[in-house]
Amino acid sequence: MTKYKDAPEILNAKNVCMQFGGLRAVDNFNICLKQGELVGLIGPNGAGKTTAFNVLTGVYKPTSGDVFLAGEDTKPMKPFEISHLGMSRTFQNIRLFRDLSVIDNILIAAKQHAVHSMLDSALRLPRHYTEELRLRDKAMELLKIFHLEGKALDSSGSLPYGEQRKLEIVRALATDPKVLLLDEPAAGMNHKETEGLMETIAKIRRDFKLTVLLIEHDMKLVMGICERILVLDHGVTISQGSPDHIRKDPKVIAAYLGADFAAEHGGAP
Repeated sequence: MTKYKDAPEILNAKNVCMQFGGLRAVDNFNICLKQGELVGLIGPNGAGKTTAFNVLTGVYKPTSGDVFLAGEDTKPMKPFEISHLGMSRTFQNIRLFRDLSVIDNILIAAKQHAVHSMLDSALRLPRHYTEELRLRDKAMELLKIFHLEGKALDSSGSLPYGEQRKLEIVRALATDPKVLLLDEPAAGMNHKETEGLMETIAKIRRDFKLTVLLIEHDMKLVMGICERILVLDHGVTISQGSPDHIRKDPKVIAAYLGADFAAEHGGAP
């Protein structure tokens, strides 16, 4: 955290609660992300992690509390407005346009920052074609990062599972985010694919100057790339700190990691 103490604040959630009837899925959730941080959000199934993501991105309006992105209050905003402001995400369950091509999935996301007007497109004016070419070139450059450029014209639904996961990240990057929220990006990937994903996340964070918040159950990935980790259990933050602090925290071991993991990775027995 010391490395980022003087960095500008990019995302700040204050005292956020999300209640569904009698169930409080997120209880007094607080998180402050500085520009450039890579932070993990972990916890057992049902701990409230994805609900927290849904609040941060405007899918749910919090029962109470506030969320600020780049200093702006997002509470009155719709999800597309929050995306335009600079927050993008992937989903726990893949949500691609499966019948569209790989590149069309990316172009749909990229068009929110297109500089041509509806009139340019309707009349097929030169600026329409110039902008379409720019967005297509941008999409191909993003695909190259994930070694998917050779499948640009393939149907997204025809891709293997691991490549569909990668395409979701590419599509999120196409919106030019300041903050990228990744919801279990390694789910369903094998060991080799997960290692490659770790390297890619670190690379895009560096190259795109992103702030990344990551939900993940693969502890090797989380402990390997996150500088700071928050742990949720039943909607409550039970611990936060460096990976070394988290793996040794008795509350986290009891609620989530387990004694075997802690002993194997240098935590408390």
